[in-house]
Amino acid sequence: MYGNIQIPRGEETSLMEDIYTIVDKAIDIAFEEKKFHLKFYDFMKSCKTTGIGAKEFNQSSTAKELNELINDLSEYIKGGKDGEHQVLREAYGHIGKPNARKLKNYFNGILEDAQRYEKERRRGRRKTKNK
Repeated sequence: MYGNIQIPRGEETSLMEDIYTIVDKAIDIAFEEKKFHLKFYDFMKSCKTTGIGAKEFNQSSTAKELNELINDLSEYIKGGKDGEHQVLREAYGHIGKPNARKLKNYFNGILEDAQRYEKERRRGRRKTKNK
């Protein structure tokens, strides 16, 4: 389910550091091998991540990096002739637009899973749906 992601276990590594490492590895694997194994919601659930941990991830530099990647890929897919789009075409041109769309959706899914997990793990009463 999570691919062949190996995490070095040390006494000083925490759960959140492991999560950051796994997300970074998932990004690398997605770019290099075009494999999209990480189902982030299921992963956080299996690790029993707290709501505070999910909030910490959503505010982390890793999540911001993912968001920037999504924005860059969106601009690359949109295309254009100005200087910014030429730089993006140079950076992501080897991927191709169909694969760029897959990568963007995959990275967007990771962020959405983290936000959904944070929302579900909030403290307090859950709102029920009225019939």
